[in-house]
Amino acid sequence: MLALASQAFALAIPGLTGRAIDNAIEPHDRGQLWLWTGLIVASGLIGGALMVARRLIAGRLSLNVEFDLRQSLYTHLQRLSFGFYDRHQTGQLLSRATSDVSAVRMFLGYGLVFVTQYGASLIAATVLLFITSWQLALITFVLLPPIAIVATRYSRRSHPVLRDIQQRIADVTTQAEEDIVGVRVVKAFAQEDTETRRFAEQTERVFERELDSARLQARYRPLLDLLPQLAFAVIILAGGLLVIDGQLSKGGFFSYNLYLAMLIWPLRMIGMWIGQYQRAIASGERIFQLLDEDAAIVDPASPLPLPSGGGELRFEDITFGYDADRPVLRGLDLALAAGSTVALIGRTGSGKTTLASLVPRFYDPQHGRVVLDGADVRDLRLADLRGAIATVAEDTFLFSTSVAGNIAYGVPGATREEIVAAARKAQAHEFIEALPDGYDTVIGERGLTLSGGQRQRLSIARALLVDPRVLILDDATASVDASTEARIRLALETVMAGRTTIIIAHRLSTIALADEIVVIDNGRVAARGRHEQLVDESPVYAEIWRHGLVDRTFVSLDADDEPAGALS
Repeated sequence: MLALASQAFALAIPGLTGRAIDNAIEPHDRGQLWLWTGLIVASGLIGGALMVARRLIAGRLSLNVEFDLRQSLYTHLQRLSFGFYDRHQTGQLLSRATSDVSAVRMFLGYGLVFVTQYGASLIAATVLLFITSWQLALITFVLLPPIAIVATRYSRRSHPVLRDIQQRIADVTTQAEEDIVGVRVVKAFAQEDTETRRFAEQTERVFERELDSARLQARYRPLLDLLPQLAFAVIILAGGLLVIDGQLSKGGFFSYNLYLAMLIWPLRMIGMWIGQYQRAIASGERIFQLLDEDAAIVDPASPLPLPSGGGELRFEDITFGYDADRPVLRGLDLALAAGSTVALIGRTGSGKTTLASLVPRFYDPQHGRVVLDGADVRDLRLADLRGAIATVAEDTFLFSTSVAGNIAYGVPGATREEIVAAARKAQAHEFIEALPDGYDTVIGERGLTLSGGQRQRLSIARALLVDPRVLILDDATASVDASTEARIRLALETVMAGRTTIIIAHRLSTIALADEIVVIDNGRVAARGRHEQLVDESPVYAEIWRHGLVDRTFVSLDADDEPAGALS
């Protein structure tokens, strides 16, 4: 409304100018000239004030849209399952949440308002042109169709180009994100020049498509500028003849040209706004393509309360594959008693980690079910289920916050005493105390300012603080030395008491913590039992043992708690 009101005052100025010419300048009436000039100034000031208010409101509205859209995107991304992230690159998602959202904001905040304003201006100016001089108006609208045709052709040809540009910019973002996150690997293998060439290839693809867009602009934008100028020249000629013949007053001719300028200016700007519109449409398509992605893992419609229990687990006829046509697990059945500790052993790719990831519903099996303390995990609220399960993975991720904040990530309200107690159990307290600010030391991005063993122990402390009924250790001691592992093993022996623990490991010293070993082969349980039994009775386990696929390094602690290495 403010834009329309502002445009109404702007449209009043040409009429007032024409009257000033006919009623004041022509008859040399100074009093009338001051009157009409004052009205023109007043119209300009009011229109300007309305324009300021419109820009403030439109700017705020567009920023609100950007905020809501980005927040919706982030919230939706948090809801999407692991399977979605398996299929999409991080850089692509970042591009949609940044540059695409900004493109939509610019159009909604400015382009859409301008299109509305200019559209109203076109309609109003057309009516005023016919009122001022219907003869010139007819000539004018004979000249306008070529401009509309050129603008339409430009719109149709620019849309796929601009959409492709947005996609290629996302590819550049992906490349940059990978190189920055993996900079240590890049430098370790002296591949700086290779990555620079790869990045140059990606930017070259953007450059080539931007050139296509520039060529389209070079072809159509001059036409969109030239055609209105030619039309204006024709109007000057025809209008001048009407004034000479006395069919149009000088003030009317002047007003007509001002109205025509108000008509032609939007037509000259239409190319720019079409380009912005097409870019916003392309960005909007990419954003809503993401928002329309269904979350594969969601809360049930009528969730059951988490049953009490000690963490009894049953895998019943489980069939699962990241690609449904290539199952990793095939009809697997496995029961784990509450409070038991089981080590999963198998060749690489046998499905050990995959099986463990079904417990907290990172994925759902295509067939069969996972049962926790008598309840199908799909019938439980995700927050309740995952609150009862803690996972310590080999690939430890830490956030750029304090040490205490990382340990308390799963329990934001944890006290300092609880945090310290978890760190002590994970054998992390001593090195934390040695940090510059102790538990308040801010960890660098991804925790790369710490050693691998230190990161692993913080991850273990984070899991222990949750006090889960099911603990999953996926090569949790892979990044620690023998001495540290020995101390962590002592802590784990205490921590695992009374809770179900799944150990996925390749060190016999860690596997030795388990009550029994379950051998996974070809997506099924091939055998289960103690080490001595399996070496004799399970060909798969015996092969793994003979070929050294289980690390036989064993560390024990003597009476003084000093590590000593031995071979088993």
